[in-house]
Formats: sequence, structure tokens, C-alpha cells
Amino acid sequence: MRQRTVISLQSCFLLVTCLLTALEAVPIDIDKTKVKNTEPVDSAKLEPPDTGLYYDEYLKQVIDVLETDNHFREKLQKADIEEIKSGRLSKELDFVSHRVRTKLDEMKRQEVGRLRMLIKAKLDSLQDVGIDHQALLKQFDHINHMNPDKFESTDLDMLIKAATSDLEHYDKTRHEEFKKYEMLKEHERREYLKTLNEEKRKEEESKYEEMKKKHENHPKVNHPGSKDQLKEVWEEADGLDPNDFDPKTFFNLHDVNNDGFLDEQELEALFTKELEKVYDPKNEEDDMIEMEEERLRMREHVMNEVDANKDRLVTLEEFLKATEKKEFLEPDSWETLDQQQFFTEEELKEYENHISLQEDELKKRADELHQQKEELQRQHDQLQAQKMEYHQAVQQMEQKKLQQGISPSGPTGELKFQPRM
Repeated sequence: MRQRTVISLQSCFLLVTCLLTALEAVPIDIDKTKVKNTEPVDSAKLEPPDTGLYYDEYLKQVIDVLETDNHFREKLQKADIEEIKSGRLSKELDFVSHRVRTKLDEMKRQEVGRLRMLIKAKLDSLQDVGIDHQALLKQFDHINHMNPDKFESTDLDMLIKAATSDLEHYDKTRHEEFKKYEMLKEHERREYLKTLNEEKRKEEESKYEEMKKKHENHPKVNHPGSKDQLKEVWEEADGLDPNDFDPKTFFNLHDVNNDGFLDEQELEALFTKELEKVYDPKNEEDDMIEMEEERLRMREHVMNEVDANKDRLVTLEEFLKATEKKEFLEPDSWETLDQQQFFTEEELKEYENHISLQEDELKKRADELHQQKEELQRQHDQLQAQKMEYHQAVQQMEQKKLQQGISPSGPTGELKFQPRM
């Protein structure tokens, strides 16, 4: 029952399918000839990967709890993607058991508490006081901040829409971060060259060009998702005869968790052989961050070609239809990252200006903190001097009392010892 439930969640609940999809997959290189003789994967033992969302744990907990309710699970199995995304399914939350609602209420209170702690920590670092948590909670669109104690249908609707939107933009964000990484790398290279004399600079430029050529000198990369590419996996990774290539068998071999879909993680694993042609972690000229960008591009390309309903999963029917297309048999050549320009000189200049502004702001802040430190040190020294003066004055007064035959007194004037009777 547990396995069937998870499979139904993957097939019709976009939120859950995204959860069960690894957005940053690890290369998998397995002899798939052994898959036929193994027991089916127990879905209950599969750990959903981290989605990268800041509310990832909350999202997983809500899904796990809803999955335990028979009514909601039944409605979920019959719902389609549009019904879920539109919010109609969220209304079914009104009919779940009291036990489930109580658990959801508790999880929401914990999530609100966590968000408030994050807000407080951030504002404390900025030395702000008088926190209006209710107003600041508005920035989190995955939770209904108007009612921090009860989990309602609005909460489920907001959670689904926020996760769907965030995950749809996740790849775009990764591309943007990669572009910044490449610009920063080039910026640092150029800044380093400025520190060298002419002879050393020529040596570094020559070495740089040599490394580029060395990296570009790699075997031809098959078009991702093409027959040639899949047959190479069939032969080299699966250990099967290339003349016996069968798309349906291939699909079943690489549906690792046996759920009837190829998700993003399973798709990205298919590109390992192609990526190994271009990238080797032992080679100085090969950048592993670029390799992951290449893997992402390959997966996006195949998904765009094969995933007809855009649910981030590839069904057997979608897969087989793709193998009938001309692009599958006669694909265009695939341009790897080393054949592309990541940014223009104008973009690099704009990025460098941005870095410069950030550095100026950090320097300004550092100067302010240094001044604050000096002021605090001055106040500390002043207090220490005043304390010393006070201590000396007390000692002088005690000395005078002794000279006058008066018993020394304590801090509040009490006698430190009683005179003999």
C-alpha cells in the first residue's frame, strides 16, 4: 500500500513529483544487467532528496502527514495536475481526520516559530529593535501568516503554488549562478595578471590558452536523448549487445525506483558517459562545476523534447513517442560548453562594477566597525581609569582612617572588624 501511494503521488501531485526529483543529481554508473535479478525497490526506504527550498523540511513533513489520511489519499489518486495546481484539491483538507489536522497545526506553529527566529536573527545582526513579526512574515509566501496556529486549506494551496513556482525557477537560478561563477573566475584571472610583470604575464596567458585547447580536445559528445547516446549507455553501462537495443527495455532498466517514470535524477544519470568524455576530476583543465552545468543543460534539453505534459517526469509512453521522432535517429550535433560564450565583455564589465560597489560597501562597513571598536575601546579605557581612580581614593581614605585610629569600613560603611572590649 505504501509503495502504491508513493507512486500515485508521483504521477498526479506535481508538488510531490518535484520533491522526489533530485535537482542536483550524483552521477550513477551501474551495471544494469544486474537489475533484472534484484528485488523491486522499496519506496518506503527511499529518502526524498533536498529540493533546495528554504522550507524543504516543512514541505516534506506536510506531504508525509497528508499521505496517512485515507480520504485525502483517495482524492489525490484521482486528481490530475491542473486540479492540484488550481487549488481545488486543497479544499479536500476540510475532510481529513482530526488527528491529521492536529498534526498539521503543530507543524505550522513550528514553521512559523522557525521563520520568526530567522527574522529575529537577521534583524539582530542589523541591530534593529521592535520586531513586528506579523508584518515581516508576509515575505514568506509558502505559509498563511494571518493564522499562525491553524493549518487550513489556504496553507496547502499556498504551499503547493509556492513550491511549484520556486522549483520551476530553480534551474534558471542555477544558470544565473553559473554565469556569475564564470564571470568571477575570469575577473580574478585578469586581476591576477595585473599583478605580474610582462614576462610572467605572457607565461600565464600561454598556459591558459594551452589548458583551454587541452580541455576542448575531447571525443565527440552524442546528442543527449538520441539513439546513439542511449545505445552507448546500453552497451557500456548496461553491458548489453548494441544490436539488441530496445527502448522499452532501456526505460525499465533505468527506472531505478520502479515507479513507472524517469525523473530528473534518473535522466541525468544517463549522461554520465557523455560527460566523462569531456570532464575528468584529475585534470587541471577540467572544471567540475562546468560539468554539472553541462549535465543540467542536457537534462533540460531532453525534458523539453520528451516531457509532453511538463510535469517533470517522463512516462514510458512519452519516452517511446520520442524514439519515433527524426531527432532521435538523426540529431543535430551537440555543442558542449567549451564551444559557447558564457557572457559578453559588457556583461563582465557590469559584473565587475557590481563587485566594486560591493567591495566599497564592505570597506565602508569595515571602517565603521573599526571606528566602533576604537570608540568602545576608548570607553573601556576610560572606565578602567575611573575605576582605578576610585580604588586609589578608597585606599587613601582607609589610610587616613587608620592614621586617625578609626577602624576600616566595608563598601557600605560597616565595620570590617570589631574593636576589643
